[in-house]
Amino acid sequence: MTSSMSLRGNGTSEYQIPPVRETFTTALVKNLIVVLVWLVLTYINGTLIITFFRHQTFYEDPRYILFIHMVINDGLMLTTTVLLFVLSYTLFRINVSLCSFLLLTAVFTTRNTPINLAGMAIERYIAVCKPLRYSQICTVRRTYMVIGWIWFVTVTPDIIDLFVTLALEPLSFFYESVFCVRESLFKIQILTHKKLAFDIIYFFLVFLVLVSTYLKVLFAARAVSTDVSAQKARNTILLHGLQLAMCMLSYITPIIQVLVRFVNPGYSLKVQFPTYLIVYILPRFLSPIIYGIRDQKFRKYLKMYLLIGRCRRAAKKVQPERAERDETG
Repeated sequence: MTSSMSLRGNGTSEYQIPPVRETFTTALVKNLIVVLVWLVLTYINGTLIITFFRHQTFYEDPRYILFIHMVINDGLMLTTTVLLFVLSYTLFRINVSLCSFLLLTAVFTTRNTPINLAGMAIERYIAVCKPLRYSQICTVRRTYMVIGWIWFVTVTPDIIDLFVTLALEPLSFFYESVFCVRESLFKIQILTHKKLAFDIIYFFLVFLVLVSTYLKVLFAARAVSTDVSAQKARNTILLHGLQLAMCMLSYITPIIQVLVRFVNPGYSLKVQFPTYLIVYILPRFLSPIIYGIRDQKFRKYLKMYLLIGRCRRAAKKVQPERAERDETG
């Protein structure tokens, strides 16, 4: 089976299935792993979303609004990247218009995550270091404005690239079938340089926000050593930093892959699929851990909708019924 896949640009997946012949078993196993991981994460994210929207206490809290926005965003990102992965094996080439939609959706949603993490870190900083002004600064309305600003910042650069392509490419180009990578859509070299410059500035600013907020919360936690909320906020921001670091690997991975391919092309092909799972899939497991497990308030309601929680409640309900039957029997 011949296939190749790459979702390049601005933080999207950089997984490439090289255009070489793979055995049917290898291709099937890779696709099964990716689809199964997507199903597991979709179930987890779906449970988190249901928990959020069924309890008013969450969608009136800026902290959880930012969290659920990231969960929905990550779900869209995983869906589009997995779809592109499967299509690369089944169809190989797809229509340019469809490719544009899927690829840009993957780019937008992947870019959103780091900025969302920065917003959540700032929210924790205000909650710990400026508690008296928290209700004035962090309102629901302002939170939705921040989410709108996040989408504006992430969408604008590639929408400009798309308009440039629309202006320079003939209309017939969008009816062609291509291998769905960024280079197939945006062929002008200056757009690649613009993307690189944006990526450097973008991640530097996000990294700066996370480091500064973490240090300020750390100092606040040390000043009030008995303040449990400050210590928990510090740990939460640290986990956000870990999640951001894993997201930043998507920008470093292409360079590493080029170097490895230059040194040992055969080894490069072997590590691409594990790299895709570690760099682009694994970070999406951290969001449920940070809020679904660590956060006591969210965990309390989350148990009601998880399969394990349902089984336990069913078991507790059955036990009294059995006891009553034993007494009457």
